[in-house]
Amino acid sequence: MPELATKKEINQYLTFRLGDEEYAIDVFNIREILEYSKITKIPCTHEYMQGVINLRGNVVPVINFHLKFGMDQTEHTVDTCIIVMEVKINNDLVFLGAIADSVEEVIELDHTQIEPPPEIGTKLNREFIKGIGKRNDKFIIIIDIDEAFSEEELDEVTSAGKKGTGTETQESSQDKKVKAQKEEPKNTQKEMDFASKDDKEDRTIMK
Repeated sequence: MPELATKKEINQYLTFRLGDEEYAIDVFNIREILEYSKITKIPCTHEYMQGVINLRGNVVPVINFHLKFGMDQTEHTVDTCIIVMEVKINNDLVFLGAIADSVEEVIELDHTQIEPPPEIGTKLNREFIKGIGKRNDKFIIIIDIDEAFSEEELDEVTSAGKKGTGTETQESSQDKKVKAQKEEPKNTQKEMDFASKDDKEDRTIMK
């Protein structure tokens, strides 16, 4: 009997450009592509954390791929876009936007077209490079976006989203309100004590 052909495992990737290099992310992580728009800056965050955007009522943190990967920034053009991804953070899925110079296309690669990440020759941390894809005589760096952030960075991403919603500010205002309500009776009691002392003095003078 002739041997059965082994079925190739084919994955789809969204390719995009950062400078002169082409990168790819598994389409499983991609939710949508947005035109570049105004980003609300969040203070006291890493430089690569550009801020947040409003996506149909949802606050989505946005990072700059160039700064995250230690690359030189480029000028924004008509092709600059925001890739909205779903990233796993502490077993939870969180929406995260990333600025790219341009989006190219969705491609298919099987395991024979993907090589392990090189030991040297790339600025990126090998831990979040899934592999190097080969297609039409060119190389594509495949990023494992779920591994691209440290625990501290992931906390900052989720915190940026909360700050963007104003949750922390609202909680702070509520705390102040509760505190003021608790202190109010004490202040009233003090005022009553002072009033009692004044009444006593008035009565003494009248006598």
